[in-house]
Parts: sequence; C-alpha cells; structure tokens
Amino acid sequence: MSTRRPRPSRQLASAIPPAPATEPARLLHLDDAVAAVAKPAGLSLATPQRDPGAAVARLLGALSAADRTRLTGSEPHLVHRLDVGTSGVVLLARTADAHRGLVAAFGERRVAKTYLALVWGHPRPREGRFDAALGPDHEDRRRMRVDAAGRHAATRYRVVAVAPHVALVELAPETGRTHQIRVHLAHAGHPVVGDDLYGGPRHHGIRDVELRDALAPPHTFLHAWRLTLPAPPLATALAIVAPLPNAFVAALVALGLEIPSASDHP
Repeated sequence: MSTRRPRPSRQLASAIPPAPATEPARLLHLDDAVAAVAKPAGLSLATPQRDPGAAVARLLGALSAADRTRLTGSEPHLVHRLDVGTSGVVLLARTADAHRGLVAAFGERRVAKTYLALVWGHPRPREGRFDAALGPDHEDRRRMRVDAAGRHAATRYRVVAVAPHVALVELAPETGRTHQIRVHLAHAGHPVVGDDLYGGPRHHGIRDVELRDALAPPHTFLHAWRLTLPAPPLATALAIVAPLPNAFVAALVALGLEIPSASDHP
C-alpha cells in the first residue's frame, strides 16, 4: 500500500462507466469520515497526472448504483492503493480532515494491515518475518527486487493451512513498499498463485485439470483482507474486513481448505 495524495473526484453520478474488474466492487463501511470499498482484482487505481480523479472515478464506477447513491454529497479522496491484481479493502476519506489524518496514520504505521495469499509451496518455518530491502529492477521497469541498497521492507507471515502444491498464508506488512508482499514471497521461493510478474511457471507441474483451472486465476490470489484503523484520526478504532473474491474461494474449496473467518482473528 502507498499513501500518495490524489486530488478529490467530483464524478459521483451513475453515468461513471463500469471498471474492467473480475467482479463488482462493494461498499463495506460508510460513516461521515470514511468509506471502505472491497476492490475487485483487475481494477486499476493508477492515477495519471493528466486525470487526478481517475482512480476514484473507476472505483466508484465499479460500485452498484445503490452504493454510489449512498456516497452522494461527499468528494471522496483515495487514502491508499492496491496493485491492479490485488483485491480487498480500499479506503476513501470523505473529508479533507479525515484524509489528512488517515494518510498520516498510514505513514506512521498505525494502521494494521492483514493480507491473505495463496502461494506455491509450503513456507518454512510456518511463522516468521521477511526482512529484505527492496529496490527497482533495472532490467524490467515493471518489477521490484530484493536489493541490499534499497529501502527497508518487512513483512510478518503465518501459514494458515497447507494443501498439495500450495499454502494459504496470512501476511502483515510492516512497511508499504511497491509490490512488497509479492517480492518477499517470490524471493522466499513461494510466489503468489496467479502472479505472472513474479511467479514463474503457471501450473507448477499440476496434472489434475480441475485443480489446474482453479489455480490459474486471471489475477493474483492476494487479498487485502483486513484493515484496523486507529483513533485518532477516527473517533473510535475501526476494523474492516473484505470477504474473499469468488475465484479465491473456489480455489480453496477445490483444495479442500476451510474458508478463513474474520472472527478467528480479533
């Protein structure tokens, strides 16, 4: 996640074109200060300089008309971003004060972030911490890489469940570098399933056709599952959970793995 400050978008009308996403976005939480949206995989939050409101417009355009109507009357600011292939919780501040406070909370690492990823292989040990600095990959501008001269990056992880070929892993990034979780996992030899940029071979030798299909998603199986926001800047602390996308759930079912419950992680 990053905390670059975009300008607000005024495009809240139902005429916003739908975004090219794997499934609809949905409103998870709404109050006077903040809105939380479940971003689908495939929806880009890139913000070109020529159109600073584009990311917010795409996110709102992926919501149902009813959800957009609930946001009428505010000019939401994007607080942070997720990679285009990553699904999960995205925050919109509804006031300038809320935006300043939330951006500061992210920058000060007072926001607790929990991701779920389906990865190739079985990480050992089952619980630990990736602590490797990251920098740009000068041979491929799309990528980041582990670089001792790069910026400090740390990610805590815990293996939730294992199945043949893969593991379900819970991750808590302590820093917010570009592609941090994906690079840390790939460097450890456990790239995220569906990550064509860092993941190597698509099927990893799986012969069962149904399982191969379940483990060949159009986007990465990396999901921003839970955000816990502090008080201040909010009046009270707030925990927001985004349900797993349909394709992620289908893969877990095909593997015989239990669907994680937010109630298991207070």
